[in-house]
Amino acid sequence: MKSVLVAPSLLASDFSRLADEVRSAEAAGADWLHLDVMDGHFVDNISFGPAFVQAAHAAATVPIDVHLMISRPDHYLTRFTSIAANITVHVEAEHDVRKTLAAIRGAGCTAGLALSPPTNIEAVHSYLTQIDLLLVMTVNPGYGGQSFIPEMLAKVEQLATWRAELGLDFHIEVDGGINASTSMVCRQAGANVLVAGSSVFGSMDRAAAVAELRKPI
Repeated sequence: MKSVLVAPSLLASDFSRLADEVRSAEAAGADWLHLDVMDGHFVDNISFGPAFVQAAHAAATVPIDVHLMISRPDHYLTRFTSIAANITVHVEAEHDVRKTLAAIRGAGCTAGLALSPPTNIEAVHSYLTQIDLLLVMTVNPGYGGQSFIPEMLAKVEQLATWRAELGLDFHIEVDGGINASTSMVCRQAGANVLVAGSSVFGSMDRAAAVAELRKPI
């Protein structure tokens, strides 16, 4: 079993107190910090861009996990490579997926690939040897605070099966509606990286919330 990593999503934080929120998440036990970059085109929301990610990076001591929910990740990629440890792009976006993944790794970051709920899991199979992380969106991307879609567990299970069959070692990350109960079923299915927004930043005791996400299966 791969180690469980908790990546609080700064989309759910108080943007006006970003540095404090970063430190609070780290003090609560965050392994990574997750940042959702949205362009208002690939998803129907605009979040923040490189300057915000840079500010989070400057305040952080843990790795920055950037999720590009944008139409042209290949075009904007270099604006994030110096401030991210991992960069995840969508298989559904308008780019040459293989070239983008190679460019991420070539820039010294680990490479993630994401797929949205409507996308068949087969869409990512041919890229599994090129990635370090596979992100299964467990809500439709664009907004925080949505309810977990349990049907996505089958995708997590299939990825875990493929990973074992192919002898690979990529992380399986889940994002959307992750809390103490949904994290449990996701980990049982094979996920080991848990992106949690509201359940961490909305908690009065963030350390307890992070601990709940890690609770033994």
